[in-house]
Amino acid sequence: MFLKISTTGTHERPATDLGFLLHKHPDNAQAFTTSYGVAHVFYPEASEQRCTAGLLLEIDPVAVVRRSRSGARGGKGDAALAHYVNDRPYAASSLLAVALSRVFSSALRGVCKARPERAEQTLPLRIEVPVLPARGGPELVRRLFEPLGWAVTAEPVALDEQFPEWGASRYVRLALDGETRLAQALRHLYVLLPVLDDAKHYWVSADEVDKLLRAGDGWLAGHPEQTLITSRYLARRRSLTREALERLELVRLADADDSDVEEIDNAVDENSDTEERPVPLAVQRREAILTELRDSGAERVLDLGCGQGQLVHEMLKDARFRQIVGVDVSVRALTVASRRLRLDRMGERQAARVRLTQGSLTYTDKRLAGYDAAVLSEVVEHVDPDRLPALEYAVFGSARPRTVLVTTPNVEYNVRWESLPAGHVRHGDHRFEWTRDEFRAWAERVAARHGYGVRFAPIGPDDPEVGPPTQMAVFTTTEQKEAKAA
Repeated sequence: MFLKISTTGTHERPATDLGFLLHKHPDNAQAFTTSYGVAHVFYPEASEQRCTAGLLLEIDPVAVVRRSRSGARGGKGDAALAHYVNDRPYAASSLLAVALSRVFSSALRGVCKARPERAEQTLPLRIEVPVLPARGGPELVRRLFEPLGWAVTAEPVALDEQFPEWGASRYVRLALDGETRLAQALRHLYVLLPVLDDAKHYWVSADEVDKLLRAGDGWLAGHPEQTLITSRYLARRRSLTREALERLELVRLADADDSDVEEIDNAVDENSDTEERPVPLAVQRREAILTELRDSGAERVLDLGCGQGQLVHEMLKDARFRQIVGVDVSVRALTVASRRLRLDRMGERQAARVRLTQGSLTYTDKRLAGYDAAVLSEVVEHVDPDRLPALEYAVFGSARPRTVLVTTPNVEYNVRWESLPAGHVRHGDHRFEWTRDEFRAWAERVAARHGYGVRFAPIGPDDPEVGPPTQMAVFTTTEQKEAKAA
């Protein structure tokens, strides 16, 4: 079982930097013990102009049999023989994917202390896998890798070259050529090698969903074969596949940052140099939310769907918010939020006030219970309507903060945006946009079902004909209302 990674370079950027990125010195051949054999890393060539790293996984067939939990693949009658007669020692599979994560763990994470700037740069890469099982043939290989920017060569391997009339096997010789970050390339392989084999050598449990989302961060949510990849990676377990797909649908929420809307919000007459620039709607929205949080007396606040941390950043400026938790489904958005907040440079006392955590808002989470307030700012419109009841229960029924603030676009106001085409929503990821009556009906129904009172407030200019650009509902529990009245 073999894989080669090659790159080219110059005197200023030598190809041998590949050794720093992989954390494996080109002058040394190294061996690493895995659960199923030994992984060898070596460099067939290493110069400034070209460098190639090889990963050879030497499988122990006895270990494969001993550690097998689910038996051999194939029919029941073949199970005993298939334990010993199989392609595992020769063909790339989930065994090779696990070896990648074991041997190149830092490279997978994009960590390189010696050359941090190189870890963030794209490299010209060529990846070769001489024997790759491909259930779906060369066409499926292309469908999986080409949308990721790879030039794909997938040559079928003959069943027997001496008897071409027997036709091709289910294996291909794979070569990928492209320019990308090394970490991203390794993540593509980590996910797609077992997907093409359509089998895993270990039991697939619930934590595999998190592994998939971590490795797929930045590319899987927009992949045209997302459903097939997710199903095969999770061994076709329906419950896990459904959870992963639902979480992937919300990943785009973080990418749907306020920037698109702010372009509309900030539109002014280009010929009016002296006209005062209006306050962006996103800023007005955050100010309105902060005012409501202060009025509620909240000290421990959840920012649900926190995206890249703009609201968390503003709350940290106010000492009355002594505990702030940002929750988002996207690991990438949380990474950006962490950088925005400079958590790694924050003083100990300030850092103790804030926590960023990954999670889906359509699933109950015991970690979110017991807080004073929760904010869903421009979140609900990114959720499919048939998943809204799950979000409602997770927030209002399970977490049940004393105050909940929900903001969402008012679709009636869209006619006032000159740059927004007629009939379009404000962002391509919006599943819907409500009128004022629709939002009111939804909020009152949720409040009645879960024991909250609700009132409504406009955000932005309140047009006499179409209302405000953003509408906000302020939910308070009966206990909170009585406390404020006292």
